[in-house]
Amino acid sequence: MTRASLNKQPHEVASMFDHVAERYDLTNDVLSLGQDRVWRKEVARAVDARPAQKVLDLAAGTATSSLPFARTGAYVVPCDFSLGMLQVGKQRHSWLPFTAGDATRLPFRDDVFDAVTISFGLRNVQDTDAALREMYRVTKPGGRVVICEFSHPTWAPFRTVYTEYLMRALPPVARAVSSNPDAYVYLAESIRAWPDQPALAGRLQKAGWSKVAWRNLTGGVVALHRGFKDR
Repeated sequence: MTRASLNKQPHEVASMFDHVAERYDLTNDVLSLGQDRVWRKEVARAVDARPAQKVLDLAAGTATSSLPFARTGAYVVPCDFSLGMLQVGKQRHSWLPFTAGDATRLPFRDDVFDAVTISFGLRNVQDTDAALREMYRVTKPGGRVVICEFSHPTWAPFRTVYTEYLMRALPPVARAVSSNPDAYVYLAESIRAWPDQPALAGRLQKAGWSKVAWRNLTGGVVALHRGFKDR
């Protein structure tokens, strides 16, 4: 599967990530020109994890995204449906409670987590709306969701340049540094096909989240969406 227009079968997406697990973090760093580190800091700030809080980090991969939450003293659960990613993560951070799980059918009880977050993974889920409802289900009343995802640049000239980079520059760069460059052709396609900021906000509201808002990062290349579960 290398085209975003294809139906996202969970086992196919998981297999794709299994094959890029070893060099995934390095590849992301190169392809984003180092911006991924800035974005992850903003996610940590938005989640605002506190000591003893429970945080669910979905699409956590090797748990690079989970570490900032753990450093605050929160109990963070890195969850992913790619066993290859989880295995690499467990080798690097054996003390974290890595959990295999599909975002559309989470293996957790209702009202468990103070915060649920997903970075650069929601667009790879087969059923976005089902995942948003599942995140709502496992979040405690008064809890929050933070979604970090590629989005649509707000300035038209930059949006054109960005699209050209995605479709022309990204694949050859991925071939040079990734163990599975075809996966990054799919990722570029999926970024182009993803809904814009207001559309994603509407889907969050439809799933039950309140006080939904978003903030653009890097001119809208990435957007942070946040919502709350009413008490």
